[in-house]
Amino acid sequence: MADDVFKALADPTRRRILDELADRNGQTLFEICARLTTRHGLGLSRQAVSQHLAVLEAAGLVVSRREGRYKFHDLRTDPLKHIVSRWLGPQPPESTP
Repeated sequence: MADDVFKALADPTRRRILDELADRNGQTLFEICARLTTRHGLGLSRQAVSQHLAVLEAAGLVVSRREGRYKFHDLRTDPLKHIVSRWLGPQPPESTP
């Protein structure tokens, strides 16, 4: 599973998609494409973005849900938490000065 996550994160376009979903979860494919174009200057086709979303979904970083005619995409951070805990272990609570 971690290999899929690393593969998904290796591509800068997929990282931008995750950034956009972190900024605003529950976006449609059309919304993601529009944000990639306006905020990052990426003129990708819907098919290309859909393929990137499929890789992210296979890695468990994105989950999609259908509501009527629309398909919404949501960020899942559990795979990232697993990777962080793998090397950093449990973190003690931060103390405030």
